[in-house]
Amino acid sequence: MITDNSHSTAELKEMTPEQRDRHWYENVYLGDSMPQLTLRAVVMGMLLGGFMSLSNLYVGLKTGWGLGVAITACILSYAIWTTLHTLFPKWTKTEMTILESNVMQSTASSAGYSTGGTMISAIAAYMLVTGHHMNFWVLISWTFFLAMLGVTMTIPMKRQMINIEQLRFPSGVAAAATMTSLHAKGQEAMLQARALFTAGGIGMVIAWMRDAVTAWMPWNIPAVMGIPFLKVAGAPAIQYTFAIEGSLLMVAAGAIMGFHVAWSLLLGAIINYAVFAPYILHLGGIAKLSYRGIVAWSMWPGAAIMVSSGIVSFAMQWKTMARAFTSFGKKGAASTEKNPLDKVEVPNTWFIWGTIVSGSACVVILHFAFHTAFWMGILAVLMTFVLALVACRATGETDTTPIGAMGKITQLTYGMLAPGNMVTNLMTAGVTAGAAGSAADLLTNLKAGYLVGANPRKQFLAQIFGVFAGTAIVVPAFYLLVPDISILGSDRFPAPSAQIWAGVAKMLSTGFNSLHPTAQIGLFVGLLIGIAIPLLEKFLPKKVKPFIPSAMGLGLALVIPAWNSISMFIGALIALIVLKKRPQIDETYTIPVASGIIAGESLMGVAIALLGAFGIFGLGH
Repeated sequence: MITDNSHSTAELKEMTPEQRDRHWYENVYLGDSMPQLTLRAVVMGMLLGGFMSLSNLYVGLKTGWGLGVAITACILSYAIWTTLHTLFPKWTKTEMTILESNVMQSTASSAGYSTGGTMISAIAAYMLVTGHHMNFWVLISWTFFLAMLGVTMTIPMKRQMINIEQLRFPSGVAAAATMTSLHAKGQEAMLQARALFTAGGIGMVIAWMRDAVTAWMPWNIPAVMGIPFLKVAGAPAIQYTFAIEGSLLMVAAGAIMGFHVAWSLLLGAIINYAVFAPYILHLGGIAKLSYRGIVAWSMWPGAAIMVSSGIVSFAMQWKTMARAFTSFGKKGAASTEKNPLDKVEVPNTWFIWGTIVSGSACVVILHFAFHTAFWMGILAVLMTFVLALVACRATGETDTTPIGAMGKITQLTYGMLAPGNMVTNLMTAGVTAGAAGSAADLLTNLKAGYLVGANPRKQFLAQIFGVFAGTAIVVPAFYLLVPDISILGSDRFPAPSAQIWAGVAKMLSTGFNSLHPTAQIGLFVGLLIGIAIPLLEKFLPKKVKPFIPSAMGLGLALVIPAWNSISMFIGALIALIVLKKRPQIDETYTIPVASGIIAGESLMGVAIALLGAFGIFGLGH
């Protein structure tokens, strides 16, 4: 398995942070026993990540979504290197170790995801607002330092959320399971590997039958399917996003994330889309009955719940957070005996100097390129750290990063601070979205590294290499794919995310009062709910806590379609039933099967995007 089986997750959570660190170091850590940060692993990760940054840019401009690349990179790099080793054993010498695979996936993910996040949102929205591209070298610098800000922000977050709180980060667990199966030895490991690849094949078939729209295919699986006879407020339920997805990806994520967060997602979806949405539509707060129409209202209370609960949770954990800051990187033998992770964790000085340098660079660029006051730029960086904490916690609990919702909080803030200045509104929010998205994605990679016993310091360096590769490829590609503003909003690149960002900037150009009164009320109610839930969790009896909804799950349900929440609930329910009825089957197969589905659908999604970009097999036309 991925972790030492002598202690369950529940037992690990009962340990003190120091005991948990020592347990991990003595039972899981492999970083000193095999190659990890090697030239071949870094180069392979940079090449694959750079290649997949193109697919993410293409898919993002098409759909507004980005695809995580870690699992895909794991499988591709393993297949490529194994093939090369078979064909040219004298040149390749040895197979990649599991820790080299981990460095590779971390480099690839940093290159393929963290550098291009704002291209499809804030940068494209900047074009829609101004009518032109920004300067090439400004965009290069902006992309690089935003990604670096996200990378350095993960240092204390990793210690708090992964080492201390043991948050799930389902895609990180899936990546670790994938790497473990690829490098598996032994009977149980072979069973798990077989289950992973079988499930991966099923995921690939489903993704192909759903997304590969072409003239020679007689039919496709619908992306979403309405639930017969189900109505909400007299309208077909699918108009309120109650439907079944033609995908198992979110089902698989739900199986990994756990039942508590999943039922919270379902509860939030029912309250939002079946109760509030019809009422707010009647009051005129929702302009159009569709997912985008509803979420234009519900993202405000949803984001408020996540932000306020994240801040309150952070404040209540200040002691453990302070320990995460102070327990690493001390000098002297006494410190090493106290906590063995001192010599492998990233030093706090890297966080301090990295944040100062990258944050200062972002402030300078904001001032000179986008005419944003220095104090506003500094505030944007400070807000970004807080909102990145919230986004990363949401990712750790639900496997979904609410980048858009966090960006809207920044847009709302600057709508009040700098009314009428749409460029400042967009670019300060771009700091939040870019750094928060990068941090959440990289924490997912660090979770995978934690599970397979990697050296965090070496993995951090791998992420920095990925930032260089991704920046060098994705920025020129953006200019090639989007030569002028006429491409955005066209059939080729609808750029829905950019359209929303630009629309919010225009709407907030006259300040907070631009929001519909019901959205203003919803925002304040969301703040109160987000404050209340962590306090209830802390002060109510332990036996009551399972019945208190997850604030992140509840808030996230208000910014994603109900069909996503339904899928994750189904996956978590199936996993819970298997755990209760067949615990041995659950231990052997649940994570490999869920990981395989995520890997298969993700891999095929990237493949279809690339084939469509070049018109191969009639795709993309």
